[in-house]
Amino acid sequence: MATPYVTDETGGKYIASTQRPDGTWRKQRRVKEGYVPQEEVPVYENKYVKFFKSKPELPPGLSPEATASVTPSRPEGGEPGLSKTAKRNLKRKEKRRQQQEKGEAEALSRTLDKVSLEETAQLPSAPQGSRAAPTAASDQPDSAAITEKAKKIKNLKKKLRQVEELQQRIQAGEVSQPSKEQLEKLARRRALEEELEDLELGL
Repeated sequence: MATPYVTDETGGKYIASTQRPDGTWRKQRRVKEGYVPQEEVPVYENKYVKFFKSKPELPPGLSPEATASVTPSRPEGGEPGLSKTAKRNLKRKEKRRQQQEKGEAEALSRTLDKVSLEETAQLPSAPQGSRAAPTAASDQPDSAAITEKAKKIKNLKKKLRQVEELQQRIQAGEVSQPSKEQLEKLARRRALEEELEDLELGL
């Protein structure tokens, strides 16, 4: 903000008196001839900065009208200023993208052909399709039961493996005094084997 100067009858400059927030007044100050306030002092620029600011953008002798008509041409290969390897990589990416699009289009056309063939096959036998729906629903509980059996078989095999490992450790002398739980585990071996056989036969 520029400082407000007041000139008196003799031509001397003064900074006008101003009022403080508490109501008192600052007295006016005389300004010497040639004084420039700090906020109005221009920023210092060295000779190199001045040179580059004054340097013209165009080469000497070239008119701005001539450059306006010429648009910068892009080098071959898309992006300007790319190296050979970058251009090669761009071409590879483009080729890969086109192949993916082609593959997706072929897969989509194949699925559309399958859907249309299935629809034509189902049109004459609509009652059979309605009959097939309950059987599909009844298959779902069977598949759930099969997965449950498979889980039980896996669990039983794991338990049997643990029993065998415990027995081998006892025979090797690693476990000299087996605990009550370990003895119970060994005693359950036959029952586990029978249960596993029954489940495997049920599958």
